[in-house]
Amino acid sequence: MTVCFEEYEPAADCVCAGCAHQRRTAAALPVRYGGHPVAHGARRALVLVAAAGVVLSCGAADAAAGAAGRGARADTPTDPQPVHPQGAVGPLGSGGAPGPPAVPGTAPRTTTRAEIIDRARKWVSAKVPYSMSAYWSDGYRQDCSGYVSMAWNLGTNEWTGSLAAHGTKIARADLQPGDMLLFHNPADPSAGSHVTIFGGWADDTHSHYLAYEQTRPHTVAATTPMAYWTNSSSYVAYRYNGLVGATGGSGADTAFPGAGKFGPGANSAYVTQLGKLLVAQGGKSYYTTAAGPRWTDADRRATRAFQLAQGWRGPEADGIAGPDTWNLLVRGVGRRIPTAGAAGGASHAPAYPGKSAFRPGQSSSHVQRLGAQLVKKGFGRHYAAGAGPRWTEADRRNVEAFQRAQGWSGGEADGYPGPETWRRLFV
Repeated sequence: MTVCFEEYEPAADCVCAGCAHQRRTAAALPVRYGGHPVAHGARRALVLVAAAGVVLSCGAADAAAGAAGRGARADTPTDPQPVHPQGAVGPLGSGGAPGPPAVPGTAPRTTTRAEIIDRARKWVSAKVPYSMSAYWSDGYRQDCSGYVSMAWNLGTNEWTGSLAAHGTKIARADLQPGDMLLFHNPADPSAGSHVTIFGGWADDTHSHYLAYEQTRPHTVAATTPMAYWTNSSSYVAYRYNGLVGATGGSGADTAFPGAGKFGPGANSAYVTQLGKLLVAQGGKSYYTTAAGPRWTDADRRATRAFQLAQGWRGPEADGIAGPDTWNLLVRGVGRRIPTAGAAGGASHAPAYPGKSAFRPGQSSSHVQRLGAQLVKKGFGRHYAAGAGPRWTEADRRNVEAFQRAQGWSGGEADGYPGPETWRRLFV
């Protein structure tokens, strides 16, 4: 039998014995002998292969369950940990945005928690494919460490062995959105090393959190056990050294600044930060321009929408950020502002017929439609025999109850539906 040497790169997600062995043994090799600084990437290895046609076949990770049916031995050892291959430390690639890299020991680039989460969500929305060699349009490598490098806006592509230098170790109990959970295994970096962005607690027990991560097949944001599915005890929490703004830095920086910082006439960085946090929680549709330091009706409406999403009513949903509203926003928890139609209503409200349609003695299909929607929303208790086409005092009182549930009072809760009352009822 003639033998030859075939040069191959072990597949990072292959579970066969050959690829698993090469990943592990290559981790200990110096770079000059073919090793990789992160021990996750493609490595060159000389493999003895019979010319009779024996081929090393590496199946994808999601096909591992059928390996035995393809001839794999039952006692064949496999990689016991998830494989998250990543490239080495390096500059931005693929025409990414230029700029000086964030070198450990120098002043870091500044950013806010909201900006970190915004960047993380962009990759989730784009479903950026996982790759240790490809670079996304922003110049960051499409692996787990490149993803965190992008979210933290480091200006360089880091790996799990270097990311910690850009942060400060914190307790898990102090985690806030934008922090990272890092597992780096220096003894064998190929054995499960991984990193995620913390997006907020998913429950009151803090046993699960929203994890933003770059994994196969593409970027995801999903509820994940604290700290991860495997090697959970080895994950360490870090906070980016360049955090600034109302929600940056230590926990003290997230303290509620006082109700006087919000409302008509307010003009400060806290208003800007509130707007960004509201946008991150689904309130983008309320802003026609970017959130700014001067308080506007967009801030009030977005704040009230967030409060209503928590199930608050009356004074608790007045559109002014209080300590409870603020704490939920800066922690990245609480119910998100629903999108149009998320509650089961129509995605678009029917055309508003005008106030004249809702006056004593008026009778039309608009009054009938209004009454039916009030009943559907749970505001029909003043009807003795259901909604009808003729406008009555029962209609007015039900509309008033709905308006007060929005936190309105005075002339805003007079019981006569205006355009905003109509829109909220049907959307």
